[in-house]
Amino acid sequence: MLEEQKWHDCLNTYSKKLLHLSYLYVKDWHSAEDIVQDVFIKYFETESQFKGDASLETYLTRMTINRSKDYLKSWRYRTITLTNFFPQVMHMKNPVIEQEERSEIVEAVLSLPVKYRELIILHFYEHHSFTSISTLLNVPTSTVHNRFLKAKNLLREKINRQEWEVLFHE
Repeated sequence: MLEEQKWHDCLNTYSKKLLHLSYLYVKDWHSAEDIVQDVFIKYFETESQFKGDASLETYLTRMTINRSKDYLKSWRYRTITLTNFFPQVMHMKNPVIEQEERSEIVEAVLSLPVKYRELIILHFYEHHSFTSISTLLNVPTSTVHNRFLKAKNLLREKINRQEWEVLFHE
């Protein structure tokens, strides 16, 4: 009974965050749900392998990122129609203008290659520092910084100047 409660607490604590994270990678809710379900099943089956070197949240996040990337490489991914979603980045008074500009930003971010998109998602949506992202992605902090600069330059080319200023100076 105690073990069931532990699993239940883990699911309640992390499932929503992991679902959103996975969705931002794969851009499909059903696939994201499947990925998160797979992550939890894998964790519960191999819980004894978790050594506690990092927090459980970091461990599950890393598993979700890896599983999402595996999905993006899969044949199934290539056959699904992608949808757009991104958290609200701007707070404007006119909802019509806000929706239009957010859509342009969403399109721009989701059109980035995965290695750049994940940095934007982890930094702006998940609010991770470069050091934290470095740990999650298992790459040097300098690589994270360089990729982030490249991602910003790619986004700058894709969105107009006014939205760029709102996005990066808010």
